[in-house]
Amino acid sequence: MAGIAVSTRNLVKVYGGSVRALDDVSINVNRGEVFAVLGPNGAGKTTLMRILTTQLKPTSGEAYVLGYNVVSEDDKVRKVIGYVPQEFSVWTDLTGYENLLIYAKIYGIPRHEVNERIREVLEFMDLLDSSRRLVGTYSGGMIRRLEIATALLIEPEVLFLDEPTVGLDPAARKNVWDKLKTLNKELGVTIVFNSHYMDEVEMYADRLVMLNRGKVVAQGTVDELRKSVGGEVVELTVDDADRAVHVINEMNGLRINDVNTESDRNIVRIIVDNAEEALPIIITSLKDTGVRIIKVSMSRPTLDDAFLKYAGGKIMEEGGLHEARIVRTMIKRG
Repeated sequence: MAGIAVSTRNLVKVYGGSVRALDDVSINVNRGEVFAVLGPNGAGKTTLMRILTTQLKPTSGEAYVLGYNVVSEDDKVRKVIGYVPQEFSVWTDLTGYENLLIYAKIYGIPRHEVNERIREVLEFMDLLDSSRRLVGTYSGGMIRRLEIATALLIEPEVLFLDEPTVGLDPAARKNVWDKLKTLNKELGVTIVFNSHYMDEVEMYADRLVMLNRGKVVAQGTVDELRKSVGGEVVELTVDDADRAVHVINEMNGLRINDVNTESDRNIVRIIVDNAEEALPIIITSLKDTGVRIIKVSMSRPTLDDAFLKYAGGKIMEEGGLHEARIVRTMIKRG
């Protein structure tokens, strides 16, 4: 299982001559690992996924899957990968079995192997008993598992998933990931997935890359990125975040590693070496200068804190470039 499954070198993608969706992205994904691409909307996650699955061509740079160039050897790449897009990719007015039958024909699976292959993926994804029902009667989690089943028909060595559990409830998300982890651990399939769910990445990814505005801002294991923040986190909800930050920055004698804020929610996060020692001093200083403290908590650094450190902001659904819509538009234009 040793070796590199996916790699990019100085990858750039520009839309319309001005929108720089990817900006000098270089990553390596090891064979047999679960690798996450983490970032907010507009970070470049979907664009990267589309390039790696041969749907888009990069403006410059190179990308390889199992040693095959995604541009010059795209036909070879498609034979060794599975892909599950963020948008629905199955027909709700057909049964689960009928959907898989259509995909088996699209993938060119030999006729004498079709029924056995369909049965295998349905059984693996716990959909055998519901395979004759219309997909329109499935839950969101069942639909996602069916979409993964379609990608497994060709027995891929690398599976790409674009926001695999977006919109699912916690129980359905866990069910989907139980299957993906089994696929990874028992069959050795390399999994590359996009997400903006911190908890999902922390729980399931072996390594990750953080993207923001098309650039790689950090990469490594979850533990490496959390530890790189350093110290412990004091989080304060106050009546005036900007004033609180000014006061904290003027304090002497505290070993403060970083201070960041969500001004719209009046939340201030302070990274310190020792939270228990620093907290009383911080509280006293803020009160003495008239800053009202509403809520206080202490914790160890999370991926959220790492993203704040490297990208200077939080991963949020809103406020970013609607990347998926732009990508679809560009595909239609060719």
